[in-house]
Amino acid sequence: MSRQRDVVQRDVVRELVRAHGTTLAEEAGITLRDTPQPLYRLLVLAVLLSARIRASVAVATARELHRAGLRDPRRMAAADWQERVDALGRGGYRRYDERTATQLGDGAELLIERWGGDLRRMRAEAHGEAAGLRRLLQEVPGMGPTGADIFLREVQDVWPETAPYLDRKALAGAERLGLPADPDRLVELAGDVRPAVLAAGLVRAARDKEVAEDSLRRAV
Repeated sequence: MSRQRDVVQRDVVRELVRAHGTTLAEEAGITLRDTPQPLYRLLVLAVLLSARIRASVAVATARELHRAGLRDPRRMAAADWQERVDALGRGGYRRYDERTATQLGDGAELLIERWGGDLRRMRAEAHGEAAGLRRLLQEVPGMGPTGADIFLREVQDVWPETAPYLDRKALAGAERLGLPADPDRLVELAGDVRPAVLAAGLVRAARDKEVAEDSLRRAV
């Protein structure tokens, strides 16, 4: 019975990540690497997602900020406030555009002053520990607990010492799918699936009952 259950659970995980495992970074056109610019773009995306706004709007806005050239802390800090507001508006981020424009500027200045504009220095300060990183991330203006969790879920593929980072939202998705709410066991079931991809699928299952039902149906 235990072996049969394992087979079923592996099938559920496989179908989940196959159909619903696209990361938010991938949706935003960010090819994530352990280099300053993509890490900063992920940070900006996490800040945008910290507000009560649809994920699709935050993703579109992150793309627009990149198109506007605001893709690293120095360019973001040097940009005129209105330039940031306009880019946010073009991305559809209108409800919070003025406040977020200020936060992005202040956050860029903080990153430059404290970490030389390089999030790898934040990683070093936290000794790569997820709890320490979660705390430091929330010092960035506009970054709340939800945004910090998003950043850590996504970055774990390039900062492997934080993995497996499956927060409460991801584990809620696992429970909805009838999977164990144990990060290590979930990673074992996922096999060679990247942890960030696994997390992305689980979070979608937590947020959308139809995602869970679709994955269970595909596994059968």
